[in-house]
Amino acid sequence: QVELVESGGGLMQPGGSLRLSCEASGFTFRKYRMEWYRQGPGKERELVAGITSTGGITNYADSVKGRFTISRDNAKNTVYLQMNSLKPEDTAVYYCGAPYLSTGYWGQGTQVTVSS
Repeated sequence: QVELVESGGGLMQPGGSLRLSCEASGFTFRKYRMEWYRQGPGKERELVAGITSTGGITNYADSVKGRFTISRDNAKNTVYLQMNSLKPEDTAVYYCGAPYLSTGYWGQGTQVTVSS
């Protein structure tokens, strides 16, 4: 049974940092690309960042380049999203996913709220 469990969200002031984690189980994690998406209030879900199976290649949405970093630890079956210089427009539910695993699997999401 595939499971993706996000954690690390919360309330943060603008300019602050958070690190999201996503622990995977039920599949061979090291073989799959992983992604982080987000969906803000009244917005469509958007791709935030992606990382290849070995971690050698990453990609980011223009809106987060230079501020967010995706990484993974294949020994721990975990993918991370380090978010720095947070802005109010980063407020969203953040989801991790394995889009190329079967028909795609996604976690339940973790809420990130950036507000003073």
